[in-house]
Amino acid sequence: MFFIEAKRIVVVIFGALLMAISLNFFLINANVYASGFSGAAQLVSSVLSDQFGISLSTGILLLLFNIPVFILGWFKVGRGFTIYSIISVAFTTLFLELLPILSLSNDIILNAVFGGVIAGVGVGISLKLGASTGGMDIVAMVLSRLQDKPIGMYFLLLNGIIIVLAGFLYEPENALYTMVALYVTTSVIDMLHTRHEKVTAMIITHKADDLQQAIHDKMVRGITIVPAKGAYSKEDKSMLYLVITRYELYDLEKIINEVDPHAFTNVVQTVGIFGFFRREGEPVK
Repeated sequence: MFFIEAKRIVVVIFGALLMAISLNFFLINANVYASGFSGAAQLVSSVLSDQFGISLSTGILLLLFNIPVFILGWFKVGRGFTIYSIISVAFTTLFLELLPILSLSNDIILNAVFGGVIAGVGVGISLKLGASTGGMDIVAMVLSRLQDKPIGMYFLLLNGIIIVLAGFLYEPENALYTMVALYVTTSVIDMLHTRHEKVTAMIITHKADDLQQAIHDKMVRGITIVPAKGAYSKEDKSMLYLVITRYELYDLEKIINEVDPHAFTNVVQTVGIFGFFRREGEPVK
């Protein structure tokens, strides 16, 4: 358990580093804006500096913007998820303050593409382990849970305001290049995260009742329990059969390791399902 959580924290910190690299090395000097609250903080920082002569760094603004979102995440997404979001934002702010702002290339398209890819990897690997990089991750996660749609789609919709403001406040080209960066970021996030995809888990265990209770304590998913027998050992066992989202796979793995670490689990891609599949916020039938 300790090593699982330690791995999660390391990945979150690494994701924060990637986000800071994306901003300071590629996007800020190119006037191309990142996705989510990082892009919003970047845009506000530019406006304050250019229009009002107020120098307030992107990192500090990012931290301020996330405070109300942490409250939303605490109640709507989960305390563990929100705690990791706080860690991520804190380290992103730290890395943004420590790393210099550089121009590795004068080509604005290269800056937009590479900045978008690096930012998408940072967000995607964190979400894949059930953590977050904070800010719009939480807002998009809440919407994704309600509608069971790709989380990247909500990033694209929620980031529309950044694109519009970038074009209105600065040059229209800034909006176009920002759109490129955001598209690359959301594509990478969906490639790594893919919460909307379904998988089928078949768990062979001696502790079917304990495992079923533990799963239902954590997630609301239908489970079919089928009697099974080991072909070699002739031992009576049970098989738990359930369909979950790929996002829930991390939680399921953790539950199995805690309740029955000797269980055998086969996870396969689910092409499609017919019948009721509960989405977040829907009543249990």
